[in-house]
Amino acid sequence: MPADAVEVGRVIGAWGVKGGFKVKPFAADPQALFSSKRWYLQPADVARPSGVTPPPALPSPLRIVNAREQGDGVVATAQDIVDRNGAEALKGARVFVARSSFPTPDENEFYWVDLIGLEVANRDAVELGRVVGLIETGPHCVLRIQPADAQAEEVLVPFVDVYVDRVDMPGRRIHVDWDLEP
Repeated sequence: MPADAVEVGRVIGAWGVKGGFKVKPFAADPQALFSSKRWYLQPADVARPSGVTPPPALPSPLRIVNAREQGDGVVATAQDIVDRNGAEALKGARVFVARSSFPTPDENEFYWVDLIGLEVANRDAVELGRVVGLIETGPHCVLRIQPADAQAEEVLVPFVDVYVDRVDMPGRRIHVDWDLEP
């Protein structure tokens, strides 16, 4: 597994009889899956009752032969998965790709994984906290910001130009037009 591996999806089942499998991507635009021909798999984080045999080891890296969009997912074939049984054995696997293989985003476009962990401050230099995740709402994304005081409520800020003044990636900070008081 590369040091910069990012989880980008999960295998949800077999597709066809020749080893194809379907992946549910975690992003609306699955370009990260298409950008790499090597996918790294890890088993799903599932608690197993004692005495239950773990599933067989997953092939990793998985050498991808073909990947294409199919409905709300991605259908892929891999060099080492040749039949439906092999594809079914992947069900539930977590799919990772190297961050270095992601396509370069356009100016003022960002991958969620790059925003998580950035500090957020408003125009008055008030520290709002650190980005701990994002929520996809359809029309736009919303930053989930955890204040330094772990007891404080999470702050939600729409990730749109009207509220986000600038993202300073080298400085690891997002500057926003957002007040904590109504």
